[in-house]
Formats: sequence, structure tokens, C-alpha cells
Amino acid sequence: MIKHFFAAITGNIVSLIGTLLIVISLLLIGTLLVMQSLGFEGGAYLGVLTFVVLPMAFLMGLVLVPAGLWWRKRRDARLSAEGKESGHLPVFDLNQERTRAVLITFFALGIPVLALAAGLTFKAVHYMDSDEFCGMACHKVMQPEYTAFQRSPHLRVGCAGCHIGPGAEWFVKAKISGAWQLVAVAFDLYPRPIPTPVHSLRPANGTCEQCHWPTKFVGERLKVRTHYKEDEPNTEVKTALMVKVGGQLGGKSSGIHWHVDPDNEVRYRADRTREIMYEVQLVDRTTGETKLFKGEEEAPADAEWRTMDCVDCHNRASHTYRSPEYEVDLALEEGRIDRGLPYIRREGVRILTEKVYESHDEARAGIAAAVKAFYSDNYPDLAGSPAVEQAGLALGDAYCWNNFPHMKVTWNLYPNHIGHEESPGCFRCHSNKIKTDSGDKIGRKCSTCHEIVAEEESDSKLLQELGVQQPPPEPAAAEAPAGT
Repeated sequence: MIKHFFAAITGNIVSLIGTLLIVISLLLIGTLLVMQSLGFEGGAYLGVLTFVVLPMAFLMGLVLVPAGLWWRKRRDARLSAEGKESGHLPVFDLNQERTRAVLITFFALGIPVLALAAGLTFKAVHYMDSDEFCGMACHKVMQPEYTAFQRSPHLRVGCAGCHIGPGAEWFVKAKISGAWQLVAVAFDLYPRPIPTPVHSLRPANGTCEQCHWPTKFVGERLKVRTHYKEDEPNTEVKTALMVKVGGQLGGKSSGIHWHVDPDNEVRYRADRTREIMYEVQLVDRTTGETKLFKGEEEAPADAEWRTMDCVDCHNRASHTYRSPEYEVDLALEEGRIDRGLPYIRREGVRILTEKVYESHDEARAGIAAAVKAFYSDNYPDLAGSPAVEQAGLALGDAYCWNNFPHMKVTWNLYPNHIGHEESPGCFRCHSNKIKTDSGDKIGRKCSTCHEIVAEEESDSKLLQELGVQQPPPEPAAAEAPAGT
């Protein structure tokens, strides 16, 4: 029976090709899987071969075998009706000069073509990992994220480093997911704005922790933020925090990174946005103790448990959208806006937020005109100055870096959970409202994460001792003109 089956599936050229594809692809897949289980790291492209190319060859073989049997049956019936003898496989007589010439020509042309096709395939897959492809190929869809990424501290890491990470499994998953995204872009099926968070994102231990890990960042770090007051001289002030980064040191964790200590498993159930916490569970693996904290709202039946990792706080690590206040402060600090322009901090924030524009070109023109109008009405001698023109350009940049009308992305649409000033952030859990049945609360003490060294100070002796440059004293400001 086996002999008859083998003869059937190899008795015609189509089924024979299908059988060879099945056998060769299975042998190669098995060999590569054994190699990977033994620790051989072939990279993502070996994964493409193992999990994409070879399985496709296997499936093609499964299709060709029955197709060949069907074709052979039809052919035999036709030849029998014509009284002709049927032959199932071609005969190659290498004693004939013409046959040898054809075979040599076939291999001479086929091998370079195969090599070229393999090279082009490799280049194509490699290009699909590039930042240019991720950010520009689907320009309208990814423009907001790509713009934010270009201003991020992870610019040199690359999109694939965080969204895919090492290894074949997630590389293949990303490419399969990307196939649907390609269809969505081609047929305009994608949502506006793109919803967050990404629920299919790879766990942080396969991406973030390739560079960052709990034992690397320990202790406390001084963080200084420069602000500007909404007075005439735009008075510069400093806020300094001693941030308790913490981490694992000497077998014990403390500070913020206590949350990702391997001995502390923190799990939670939240809404789809991960901004409303229903339940939080803490498992202390050293003692085996488990605590369940419940919020004020009952968890829906379909709410899923998630184990907390890096991206639950660092949710905008490479795609941070900044607030209008932050953007104006940053432009003043970097000198892109002349701090000598009266009330530019106050007016800059007002101009950025008072109107929603339909395009970036309209925004740049409207913002520049609004800046010039304010100074024309209140400081005519400054209205035509280069400083006012440059302020209009800088504010236009700030708007276009954070607002994308075609994707319905506006100020503060995507909250950043680091801190708690521009979004609930830490207070999603640390609210004193999430508690156990016995009354234990997830506390809201400021000193848990940081100590305030200086808060909006312009002449702090402590900051001077820490070596933080202090702004020069400002003269008394005149009465503020009303905004236009």
C-alpha cells in the first residue's frame, strides 16, 4: 500500500515537485528547530526561513500533490480515449547533445537568478526593519509617531529594536501583523487617531531589558526642570527633584524600580486604556504572601489581568507628545524663542491652545500671525523684529510636532504616565482609593518616589551647592497687557 501511494505521488511531474517540496521543507524545518533548541542563534532572517519561507514551500507542496494526481487522471483518460499510450514523467537522455546543452543553460541561468532573488528578498526584509520604512512608507498613518520618535532619546535604537527585539518568533509575528496593517493603509481602514496602548506589544523583558534592567539603575538621581513664569520678563525658575530611582541592590529593592523587582510580582486589571485601575495584586515571592487591592469601580467580566512591566509607566518612551507649556519652556531654554520678548511665555501657550487648525501649513501661518498681532497691539516697536518672527516659527514647530489634523491627534491626546502632572500617571494606582478588604491602601505619599529639592525657585542656595546654574535676578515687571 505504501509502495502504491509513493508511486502515485511521484508518478507525474507536478506531484513529484510537490512531494520534493514537502520532504525538503520538513527536513530543513526540523533541522533548524533542533539547531535553535541547542542554542544556535541565527538571527531574525533565519526565523523568516524557518517560520515563513519553508512552511510556505510545505503548503505549496501539499497543494501540488493532489493537483498533480487530478491532472494525471484527466490526462490519462484523454490519452486513453485517443488510443495513445500515456507517459507520466519526462525522459532526459543525456546521451543527446541537445539535452546536455539545455541542462547546462538552465543551470547557468538559474543559479545566478536564484542568487539574485535571494539577495533581493534579504534586502527587502532588511528594509522592512528600517526606521525609514516604519516611519515613511506609511507616512500619513505613522507621521505622528515618527515625528515624536525623531525627538526621543531612543532615536539611535531604531523601531525594530523596541517593537520587535531579538529572535525569530516576534520577528515573524511582527511581519504577520504588518501584513494586515498594509491592507489597512491601502484601503484606508485604520482608525483616527490610532488607539493606545498597543496590547500586542512584546513584554519588556524581550525589548527594554535588553539594554535596561532593574539592577543597572540604582540609588537616587537629581532631576532639574526649567520653567518660565507668565510675567513680562518671563522669569526663569528651577524645580529640582531627587528622584528615588531605586532598583535592586544587595538583594533588596527600593524606590520606583521596586515595582519590577523579580521578587515582587505586580498584576492588575484595568480598562483598555490602562488608565482606570479596577484591581491590583501584589505577590511577594520571598514570603509567598498575596495581597489584592480593589478600586472603587467593579472590574468588568472581560477585563484581563496584566503583569506590570516597564511600559506601564514608560508608556511613551520613544513617542512622547509634549504639552504646550512644556514646549514653550523648552523653546525658551534652548534659545529658539528670545526670552527678551515680553510675556512670550504666557502668550505662546495661549496662541498654541486657542485654536485648532486643519493643516500644518494653516497652523504655521495662523500662529505666526497671532504672535505678530499681539506685539503689534502691545509693543509696536517689536512687531517687525526678527525675534518676533523667530518666535512665530518656533511656536509653529511646537504645534506641528504634537498636532496632526489628518490623524486627529491633538494636544494631550496621548498621556505620558511618567510622573503625575500632565496625566494621572503614578496616581492611577497610588491614589489612596485602591485598598484591600482589610483596609491596606496603595499610598500617595510624594516621598515614595522623590524628594523636592527646590520648587519653582530662582535663587536657591541648595541648588547653588548642587552646582545647578541659577538664572540672573530679574527687574520688577510692569503691569501685564491683556492677551489678544
